[in-house]
Amino acid sequence: MARVIFDEERCKGCELCATVCPKGIVVMARDRMNSKGYHPATVIEMDKCIGCAFCARICPDVVIEVEK
Repeated sequence: MARVIFDEERCKGCELCATVCPKGIVVMARDRMNSKGYHPATVIEMDKCIGCAFCARICPDVVIEVEK
């Protein structure tokens, strides 16, 4: 099973990762903010992740890592 890891402190909440996720499981964490004041990206249903790494490839700040 694939696992997505976000460096939440460096995420600026641009939502690009959420737009490319084919499963629609990458969302912005509306219940918390990082120290910069942004809602960081997170995965809501990790068991549905297919490990495509589209989210990691599109991230302009390289804050996403995908483990397969």
